[in-house]
Amino acid sequence: MVRYDISLLTEYDIYIFKQGKHYKLYEKLGSHILNADGIEGTYFAVWAPNASRVSVIGDFNNWNPDSHPLTFREDLSGIWEGFIPGIKKGTLYKYHIVSKFSGYRVDKADPFAFFCENMPGRSSIVWDLDFYWQDEEWMSKRYIKNSLSSPMSIYEVHIGSWKRVPEQDNRYLSYRELAPQLAEYANYMGFTHIEFLPIMEHPFYGSWGYQTTGYFAPTSRYGCPQDLMWLIDYLHRNGIGVIFDWVPSHFPDDIYGLVYFDGTHLFEHEDPRKGFHPDWNSYIFNYGRNEVKSFLISNALFWFDKYHIDGIRIDAVASMLYLDYSRKEGQWIPNKYGGKENLEAIDFLKELNLTIYQNYPDIQTIAEESTSWPLVSRPLYLGGLGFGLKWNMGWMHDTLDYFSSDPIYRKYNHQKITFSIWYAFYENFILTLSHDEVVYGKGSLLGKMPGDDWAKKANLKLLLGYMYAHPGKKLLFMGGEFGQYNEWNHESSIDWHLLQYPSHRGILNWVRDLNHLYRNEPALYEIDFLPKGFQWIDFKDSEQSIISFLRRDSNFNEVIVICNMTPVPRFDYRIGVPKEGVWQEILNSDADYYGGKGYGNFGKVKTEKIPFHGFNFSLSLTLPPLAVLYLKWQEQL
Repeated sequence: MVRYDISLLTEYDIYIFKQGKHYKLYEKLGSHILNADGIEGTYFAVWAPNASRVSVIGDFNNWNPDSHPLTFREDLSGIWEGFIPGIKKGTLYKYHIVSKFSGYRVDKADPFAFFCENMPGRSSIVWDLDFYWQDEEWMSKRYIKNSLSSPMSIYEVHIGSWKRVPEQDNRYLSYRELAPQLAEYANYMGFTHIEFLPIMEHPFYGSWGYQTTGYFAPTSRYGCPQDLMWLIDYLHRNGIGVIFDWVPSHFPDDIYGLVYFDGTHLFEHEDPRKGFHPDWNSYIFNYGRNEVKSFLISNALFWFDKYHIDGIRIDAVASMLYLDYSRKEGQWIPNKYGGKENLEAIDFLKELNLTIYQNYPDIQTIAEESTSWPLVSRPLYLGGLGFGLKWNMGWMHDTLDYFSSDPIYRKYNHQKITFSIWYAFYENFILTLSHDEVVYGKGSLLGKMPGDDWAKKANLKLLLGYMYAHPGKKLLFMGGEFGQYNEWNHESSIDWHLLQYPSHRGILNWVRDLNHLYRNEPALYEIDFLPKGFQWIDFKDSEQSIISFLRRDSNFNEVIVICNMTPVPRFDYRIGVPKEGVWQEILNSDADYYGGKGYGNFGKVKTEKIPFHGFNFSLSLTLPPLAVLYLKWQEQL
């Protein structure tokens, strides 16, 4: 029996849904457990305007498409709905849809399901999102933790391969098993935030979550929704922020998912020149359809609302912005002005960011945008896209290209390590050494470094030390913090066994100390996005492949950084400094503790009254080979 006199949808809901302005659709569509007039059951609602018939099928009715039909609303909403008594939490279900066109029939998972059957199952599950949150302290202060003037050191994690249980068939950790281990490790290492690769339900584990089918459902591989909430709550209670990867740029062709939903191209463009993505063999959302905009913006807000996340990183923004992205001539359709810009996607991204920040002003939206599109992380009133932060892909490519070269040739590529400062303040950048750089034959970070084993590890520590000193927030993918040799493999744990070796433990110690120094020195983070927070000392010493600069906070406290990009130690190397007195060597990547050779300046060095580099005072330093020094003014002479 289906009751049709019960609805969660008001006329106003329908109106704003059709206008593309309904930002809490997850409260109206999908499955919702109700007590209607004393009768326990579940209300179902699904958008399928081109269906001639929709019914709910499941384990409760032996998957019979004739047993529980839904009714079509007579308000041009395209929504089918009904209340089925007796349907309880945990019930498996799908929608059986018969299209108006050619009698096409298909069984679809619920686009708004809160929980999905564990793979390889494809069914949705009736579920609730009840949870007792205990992260009030974090939530009340996260505006500080997520501020652009606060330290942000992000540890990027793939849940299924961060750590496994080898003695139990190499199984994943559950959300609840992961929580205490990850929180303890992140705090020990000094990371401020965890960024999870997409945890929304996805059928193919090897997609790492980037081929999403269940946009409102965390993957059941690691537990139920409340288990994920417990993980986030635990991280928050331990002072760690949580960022989710999110994929509104495309979705897979799994027949039970969004594609060809009601026998028509409902969520995607009909024309493959706009609706199909050649790189990923997936479908592209129709950003010009208001109902699709309501779906996507509701989905983004859902994770902030129900899961308390602190940021959302939008994947593949460039593929959304350009109609000709990864397409040859004749494979794309120009916009109405004849250009290649996707005007509908641009409007969607602007509305998305505006809506998120209006509702959650203490979080961050982050763009993975790989081109020179202007003003990505600038507000709408300045003509920007409205993101809070943007991945600095240019810095990443130039830096990895530079560090992968033999040091003997680095003097010919000196501009690759200095050029980033010319554009460093055009956007609010995150410097990223992400999962994308350690897959598909690219090798690990350590594997990219040239030279023998010592040189590889010295280069990696130098790279990381340079990154932590450079303006911009930081992101490092798991395994990079201890110098994993192997390329990342999602089917196994990262190589924790390497920590038994002193040289890898040294890299871990280095990253840990970098993080803790970074968090405790405002000069390294407070003014990341304005030129006044950075000053070159010398960027011209290409012959010796040395750069030196200072970082400055709002109180004019300064940290000096010197990078020697060659395996040759430099003695009596002079740099100018802004203050007379004793400068303390607060970090040295060549220290014995980090597996280095032990070159250095015995912990501190005194200025001399020798003008240099435009300053009245200077230091004579020993620069360790393939190493970075951090110096801080300690006291007056």
